[in-house]
Amino acid sequence: MFIQTESTPNPATLKFLPGQSVLDAGTADFPSADTAGKSPLARRIFAVEGVNGVFLGNDFVTVTKAEAVEWDHIKPSILGAIMEHFQSGQPIMEGEADQSGGHAAHDGPDNEIVGQIKELLDTRVRPAVAQDGGDITFHGFDRGIVYLHMQGACAGCPSSTLTLKMGIENLLRHYIPEVIEVRPVAA
Repeated sequence: MFIQTESTPNPATLKFLPGQSVLDAGTADFPSADTAGKSPLARRIFAVEGVNGVFLGNDFVTVTKAEAVEWDHIKPSILGAIMEHFQSGQPIMEGEADQSGGHAAHDGPDNEIVGQIKELLDTRVRPAVAQDGGDITFHGFDRGIVYLHMQGACAGCPSSTLTLKMGIENLLRHYIPEVIEVRPVAA
């Protein structure tokens, strides 16, 4: 098994490509070891000292390291953990898969607008940020303000504010006049 690695715009995050499917659908974000209970793969990666976050996509694993740790010191152990997991035959996720597509549910008078926002995120934004090892999901919409959740390489990335404001906000405002602003939310 050969696992490729790619840098991301976030210097604290690396993207690992195992050359096979990781998740059949959606994504899974584990911002801490405490949240990795449903994923044997994430638990195995968190066993490497210095790992602060694990994000699983369709064909990649994104790992975020602690600031004081150097990639040269932990990258071999992460590669080993990923390889061991795929050779073990264990599932990536235990239990039921999340079928929501990662977006928060929305009920209310703005359902049509929210549907348009989610559609644009799914077709234009999410494929692009997945290339960088991250994901952006809908969190809420209130009086013209769209709240988005940044995951994987996008969470804590120095360029995420620029991406959010100049890229996503401009895109949404162009297609949906009701959108005034886009803001990030914490998990």
